[in-house]
Amino acid sequence: MQDTPLIVQSDKTLLLDVHHKDSEACRADLVRFCELIKSPEHMHTYALSPISLWNAASSGFDADSVVDRLKAWSRFPVPESILFYVKDIASRWGKVRLGESDDPRYYRLSVDSQRIKTELMQRKALSKLLVVKDEHSFLLETYARGEVKLQLIKIGYPVDDRVPLAKGPEVPIALRTETLGGKPFSVRPYQQMASDALLGDLGPGCGFGTIVLPCGSGKTVVGMQIMQRLCTRTLVVTTNVAAVHQWMQEIQDKTTLGSDQIGEYTGERKDPRDVTVCTYQVLTYRPDKEGPFPHLELLTKGRWGLIIYDEVHMLPAPVFKVTAELQAVYRVGLTATLVREDGREDEVFSLVGPKRFDVPWNELQQQGFIAEAYCHEIRIDLPKELEIPYALATKREKYRMASENPLKLEVVKDLVSRHP
Repeated sequence: MQDTPLIVQSDKTLLLDVHHKDSEACRADLVRFCELIKSPEHMHTYALSPISLWNAASSGFDADSVVDRLKAWSRFPVPESILFYVKDIASRWGKVRLGESDDPRYYRLSVDSQRIKTELMQRKALSKLLVVKDEHSFLLETYARGEVKLQLIKIGYPVDDRVPLAKGPEVPIALRTETLGGKPFSVRPYQQMASDALLGDLGPGCGFGTIVLPCGSGKTVVGMQIMQRLCTRTLVVTTNVAAVHQWMQEIQDKTTLGSDQIGEYTGERKDPRDVTVCTYQVLTYRPDKEGPFPHLELLTKGRWGLIIYDEVHMLPAPVFKVTAELQAVYRVGLTATLVREDGREDEVFSLVGPKRFDVPWNELQQQGFIAEAYCHEIRIDLPKELEIPYALATKREKYRMASENPLKLEVVKDLVSRHP
């Protein structure tokens, strides 16, 4: 047994003892190849998953590196099943690669073994999209790029996409050194690092992916820094009208774009411009349940050079289908978490891109970029009139009733009155 802070369990969960003297150094390693599941007072729980391992591998942190870190930090011997799992899953990154072919109508999908080639040919969903080129490669029509990537990750093979992205119409954009309100403005070091991690040298394999930053750390500024680097028509898709207006205000306040170049596309107003901000809701609106989505054309026919998916973990299912058709466009997903309630993290990985940058909130807190967080639990009783309905409710109904407990409003009002 080592005097180290980590316990690696055979169910792919990892327990971090936060009171150990080396817990922070261990945490810095874990965030590279694990996902944080929960963080109560004494033990934080992380988990290994295919997506977390492929995110690590795509950034150069391969299977051997993960195994070395697990062995170095684990208090007890790492279970053999975990070592096998890490090597098997992480090593799949790079075994299937997508690149250009001699014919511009097709892309070339290369595999590194005959076994993988045979497996792909046996899959009906793939066999109708792929044409055998030679011993280790296939051809696919350019329109099938997203669908093939999606089908491959479903069977455990993430695609290393090396097809260059298309340049969009040019729109000169620069960040100000002073906001319209007269305050000095500059990009923070980690925001610059996030932008650089996504765009790289703008060569093959660069220009798409997700950036994970804590709430309040300035993900909007990262988006604007990417806009400045690419200088192209940009669509920002976000969660609600309030977020749309916030993005528009930030862009006008901190970039050289004029108000006539920034448009809103929501249920209230539809005014696309060089830089347009819209909601997920308007894109997924349709007049009837079986009808088409009339506003999805904003994505497909807007001649965008860059698409920013704000809070990408909330990307709705209908938008996934369209995103599969937009694989030639520079794109970035911004989020504080990669975890989705519907479990479709693999689709975000395939269609938006792998995680390019991640910084833990405590690191930014220590550097003074975000406020220190205090978490207090306040338990609230149900109103008397809801006690019997709650007792008779299903598990799902109970969750909603507890979430919508009207007595919570009184507590919130009290807190707000104490901190005007």
